[in-house]
Amino acid sequence: MVTPESLTESLAGATSALKPQVIAWRRHLHQHPEVAFQEVATSKFIADTLAAIPGLAVIRPTATSVVAELRGALPGPTIAVRADIDALPIHEENAVEYRSTVDGAMHACGHDGHTAIVLGLATLLASRQADLTGCVRFIFQHAEELSPGGAEELVEHGVMEGIDQVIGLHLWSPVPCGRIGLISGPAMAAPDTFQCTIIGAGGHAAAPQQTVDPIAIGAQVVTALHQVVSRSVDPLDPVVVSITQFVAGTTFNVIPNSAYIAGTIRTFDPVLRADVPQRMERIIRGVTEAFGAKYEWTYEPGYRPVVNDPALTERLAAVVERTFGAETLLDLRPTMGGEDFSAYQQQAPGVFAFVGARNEEAGIIHPHHHPRFDIDERSLDIGLQYLAAATFDLLGMTV
Repeated sequence: MVTPESLTESLAGATSALKPQVIAWRRHLHQHPEVAFQEVATSKFIADTLAAIPGLAVIRPTATSVVAELRGALPGPTIAVRADIDALPIHEENAVEYRSTVDGAMHACGHDGHTAIVLGLATLLASRQADLTGCVRFIFQHAEELSPGGAEELVEHGVMEGIDQVIGLHLWSPVPCGRIGLISGPAMAAPDTFQCTIIGAGGHAAAPQQTVDPIAIGAQVVTALHQVVSRSVDPLDPVVVSITQFVAGTTFNVIPNSAYIAGTIRTFDPVLRADVPQRMERIIRGVTEAFGAKYEWTYEPGYRPVVNDPALTERLAAVVERTFGAETLLDLRPTMGGEDFSAYQQQAPGVFAFVGARNEEAGIIHPHHHPRFDIDERSLDIGLQYLAAATFDLLGMTV
């Protein structure tokens, strides 16, 4: 008699057999990072690896992305599984054997792991092609880290045509290895950006009365902008305004002509997303006019919020509980981080999951985008098991 327990054991055995290869893929990618829109060697490595897997049809929608399709012998739905492949312009400070060999570039967000997991999934599912129902499309996407991002470009190239559901994951440093988090509904915020130049009139630092000091005015602007969230937005609405750059001056005795301020706005609600930048510019206009300065303002919308389909999230939560046990599943709070997985969710119901990668005892504690970021590599097998179980379920197959 086939039981859920025996099916889970079968899946665990299949992914365990692939574990050394998945780790090897991840370490190779970690050693050879390429930043957004420059993933030439990375995409070639992925394409060559996929080409060696029987049954896969591999295409190159853009110069640095790869898509592979596995069509089963039996009719069924078409599922998309996405992995992002780009690294960050960060110099790695880890002393591990697989550390980056590229100065100023590092996989500091786990995309090397995502890619290795989905390569493992393609290998696993290809071995089941004879009894596969439907079709699985594997999307290896470039440029997640740099707006406008690669997802929108791939959607424009038709990679979501005919897709019934789309799934993806993120190896997640805030969550301990061994846990999987799901969020129903809004999960990740829209990461918009802004830039502002305060234009004053420079002069000698000993005669400030003869100048219009953009640094003093800029300091007032920064203070006032923090009032947008604290005093003009409902405290129950999640909004972040962070000023992350303030650049002005060249030496100690010169008041400069201008000061540059930049940062990010994070929202979920589309009304607030449109309203907050308008409030910010109104404040900047008022402060600069009051002190006799001018300003230049630029607002750039980033990715849409990631919104997980509630029904699909509930279904995949049941998959996690069946595969790993109820204690593995975490009901996470939304994060104000952004992700262009949202572009795929505009085309089909989708769920973006969070697979724990933290290990306090091993010192794997650093956040994403940190020069000492790393993952507990046991999370690779967990991520592969999750995606495999989810794909089988969505295709209506047993493990």
